[in-house]
Amino acid sequence: MEILKKRNDLVEAKWWEPADKEKLLCTLCPRYCKIGKGQPGFCFIRQNIDGKLYTLGYARPTGFAVDPIEKKPLNHFLPGTTVLSFGTAGCNLGCKFCQNWTMSKAKLDELNSLKASPEDVVALAKKYGTPSIAYTYNDPTIFGEYVIDISKIAREAGIRSVMVTAGYIDKQARKDVYKYIDAANVDLKGFTENFYWKNTYSHLNDVLDTLVWLKNETDVWIEITTLLIPGENDNIEEIKEEVDWILNNLGDSVPLHFTAFHPDFKMRDKPPTPAQTLTSARTVAMEMGIKYCYVGNVHNVEGQTTFCPGCGSVLIKRDWHTVISDKLKDGKCRNCGIKIDGVFS
Repeated sequence: MEILKKRNDLVEAKWWEPADKEKLLCTLCPRYCKIGKGQPGFCFIRQNIDGKLYTLGYARPTGFAVDPIEKKPLNHFLPGTTVLSFGTAGCNLGCKFCQNWTMSKAKLDELNSLKASPEDVVALAKKYGTPSIAYTYNDPTIFGEYVIDISKIAREAGIRSVMVTAGYIDKQARKDVYKYIDAANVDLKGFTENFYWKNTYSHLNDVLDTLVWLKNETDVWIEITTLLIPGENDNIEEIKEEVDWILNNLGDSVPLHFTAFHPDFKMRDKPPTPAQTLTSARTVAMEMGIKYCYVGNVHNVEGQTTFCPGCGSVLIKRDWHTVISDKLKDGKCRNCGIKIDGVFS
């Protein structure tokens, strides 16, 4: 792995090139910010300092937590285990409905960031006995250099790595960032370009391209989450279009999560997602052929339970983020013996 150049305690970014008028072009994500001297990019934490691009988030997490893996949400990746979760300040999307906006919309100097080397993060996972590390809270794409270094050391230590991401990343950069990643939950935030641009300041097709790449060209286990926002992306026809695209491009075995919105950040005027909206979306997805579909951010045992797609038996029963029972045996249904899609050991 290339040794990143340091300027005092800063780390030079990997993905950039000189641009016009003494600006730098950041090539980490499809936003392709042109950054003037002394200025940060859209994400706040990639900054032009004296004609070089630095990643201010490297080794500067905003805090750690030990979570259930189901909180990411990942229901088919080491279910019932814990994961060491952390993020940094900043984000490369501008979601008006962000549920973690106090971090994602913050600059590094506005938060009491910690200092933690990649070795420190892996040591912390060992200390708390978590079999995996999640890069989450804000979008880990923007601290890709840190992700690479942690995930490489983690893999050598037998610890898995999980990306919780919007999937908004450059085609070349993603090959580096995902090299040692084992699983990803990708937020498919809606299924129209209008929704993406109006509410996230990003583009739908770039996310769809990342999903296809992850599925077809990597060994990363993927699950998809769509936060359903009343009046914005909860139209049943839009949901059908999303499901149809998933079936045709990713197949029927990628778990799909429909989760409930609560009023936050710049969408405090919207009501919370009705439980029936989630239930209807799940029913439609499963009727269309999705094998594993879940609801989230609500108490709904049936909607959070994994059923065997072969015989219909209850396999993993959940309530919120808690596994109540797990009847899988070697990743297979105990009743009919069918192999369940996922990573279970």
